[in-house]
Amino acid sequence: MGLMGVQEHGNGEMGMSGISLGTKNKYKRMDSEQSEDQDFDPSHHHHQREDRGSSTRKYVFACAVFASLNNVLLGYDVGVMSGAIIFIQKDLKITEVQEEILIGILSIVSLFGSLAGGKTSDVIGRKWTMGLAAVVFQIGAAIMTVAPSFQVLMIGRFLAGVGIGLGVMIAPVYIAEISPTVSRGSLTSFPEIFINLGILLGYVSNYAFSGLPVHINWRIMLAVGILPSIFIGFALFIIPESPRWLVMQNRIEEARTVLLKTNENEAEVEERLAEILLAAGISNTEKYEEKAVWHELLRPSPATRRMLVTGFGIQCFQQITGIDATVYYSPEILKGAGIESDSKVLAATVAVGVTKTVFILVAIILIDKLGRKPLLYLSTIGMTVCLFSLGFTLTFLGKGQMRILFALLSVCGNVAFFSVGIGPVCWVLTSEIFPLRLRAQAAALGAVGNRVSSGIVAMSFLSVSRAISVGGTFFIFSAISALSVLFVHTFVPETKGKSLEQIELLFQDNHEWQGSEVELGDVEHLVQKE
Repeated sequence: MGLMGVQEHGNGEMGMSGISLGTKNKYKRMDSEQSEDQDFDPSHHHHQREDRGSSTRKYVFACAVFASLNNVLLGYDVGVMSGAIIFIQKDLKITEVQEEILIGILSIVSLFGSLAGGKTSDVIGRKWTMGLAAVVFQIGAAIMTVAPSFQVLMIGRFLAGVGIGLGVMIAPVYIAEISPTVSRGSLTSFPEIFINLGILLGYVSNYAFSGLPVHINWRIMLAVGILPSIFIGFALFIIPESPRWLVMQNRIEEARTVLLKTNENEAEVEERLAEILLAAGISNTEKYEEKAVWHELLRPSPATRRMLVTGFGIQCFQQITGIDATVYYSPEILKGAGIESDSKVLAATVAVGVTKTVFILVAIILIDKLGRKPLLYLSTIGMTVCLFSLGFTLTFLGKGQMRILFALLSVCGNVAFFSVGIGPVCWVLTSEIFPLRLRAQAAALGAVGNRVSSGIVAMSFLSVSRAISVGGTFFIFSAISALSVLFVHTFVPETKGKSLEQIELLFQDNHEWQGSEVELGDVEHLVQKE
């Protein structure tokens, strides 16, 4: 019998995560006992539940939005740098190699932030790690804004990268830990929405300020990126700490308070709290040392190895299929297709940004309905076709309007398919497949894989394109994207409708790894394990 999130149709009693347990089962919901002993007005009770459900959904939604604000910074930097680099090159007279380093170094440096973020978020909490990320990025962005030379620009870029690395790994972890099971997929996709929103804002900023003098316009473009981090400061006083982190700190009552705010059903709160306690090892006084966590990651059990292969692999595939090359160098690609003026190129990139943002909204709607794996199939297959189409267009179509049209459609199609699947699902999976004791550190490792892959692609794209042509480079991306389809089929399980604690069971047995449902017996085993 499969697990569903927090819903079950029918009149049977409900057990952990919405499983119908029947009248003889020893796992009985608290509210079922209350209903036997107390008389109440059904309509009044129904309205109370509706009101509570509405306020809870709004609260969790607000938490997910505020936690995702850091990702606007990453998206804005990616989008704005694609246009700002044109004017930085003219103003500071940097070489093509320096251009590649300036663009790609952010992704490489951000891995240090991501690595530090795993430990930092376990020590000071998920919430304040987000605050630290915003502060570090602000300092870096301010230095870049006033940079008189390439060297100073690189110092600011380094700090901005560390801040982005911290923010990009912690937001999905926080949202996954605070979200109800039934809506975790869509809520954990919010960081990817905000990355896309940031990219779009970066493109718009490029277009809006491109008419200013060369020594001023790129500085204003970069300075605007400081604004979102101001809102993050306000957000920290509104959002709660992750209940799972609070449990790890043995702050059980605070965790219960947060769960009461983020779950519609009070009986569900006690079930969730019991699951988290078991997962954290507190119920049997088991405490995990930091060295024990890294020892488990470096010498993993078969189940943990499968988790690492899935999480690290999907993060790398998200980037080595060339999405950052498409976004960072979309002006170069569109110039190569035949668009000549800077203003027209930047206007065309706005269309790319709009497409990327619109289709992430499609993913939000579908991720908890269709599931993770169907969206990954749709995404990776679609990207393979679009990347091949772009390579074909740039290689074989002669100059003219048809070449420009097909190139723009291929770029827009690629970012659309990315946004509807592997873009958001990648972060959802890596935030939910690891057990609580490993989650922050393992998610940090996944983010490192993502950032390193992004940096390698961004720092090598121009050089590789000069060697084998832009079209040839996209043929390579298309082949890698085809491999990602096979990876999804082989290594990624379906996690829709399962609690974070139940997902761990998918990796315990190789037969479960292909995405089959967790059985009731497995759940009882999880509850009873000593």
